[in-house]
Amino acid sequence: MKKAIALGFALLMTAGALAGCNTMEGAGEDVERGGQHVQDAAS
Repeated sequence: MKKAIALGFALLMTAGALAGCNTMEGAGEDVERGGQHVQDAAS
């Protein structure tokens, strides 16, 4: 169940990050931050 919640959260963060940035560099930073939040939530 926790994996499903983490996956859903990751998908939402990725969608938000891609929608909110204007450059590929910004997208990479946003995705990295989203991944860090998912890791923190999973542990």
